[in-house]
Amino acid sequence: MTDMKPLNWTAKPGVGMTVSRRPDGGMNLTFTDTSEATIREWHDFALEHLLGSDRLTRNLYDLRAVRDLSQTAVQTAVEVNSDPQARNIRLAVVVANEAAAKAIRDIAALALPESAAAMKLFTDLDEAEAWLSRPLDQMP
Repeated sequence: MTDMKPLNWTAKPGVGMTVSRRPDGGMNLTFTDTSEATIREWHDFALEHLLGSDRLTRNLYDLRAVRDLSQTAVQTAVEVNSDPQARNIRLAVVVANEAAAKAIRDIAALALPESAAAMKLFTDLDEAEAWLSRPLDQMP
């Protein structure tokens, strides 16, 4: 395995997001809210990590604790997913309900197709992990 990129993130009070490095080099991001502070922190963190993205990476976004996504969250996600480096990401998004799933589908539909992450929605964490563990050359 190649050297892992530094995470360069520490938890902050009032931010409903935690981040950990995956064994495969990608990241697990768990969200508990979509407050302004959380969205700002995620935006800055995501763009910083996309800046140096030079290989295919597996990320998992756990949104099961988030019941609905604010319009600001959706707009920010569209912006980040439209970054050309996002094409290097295989992203599993785990949601708790159909409202959150619809918001994620809307984000995917609005992102530029040539730069968007390869993304799939799940309601089961184990299914998301199984999809992420598939060889990267089997991306949909």
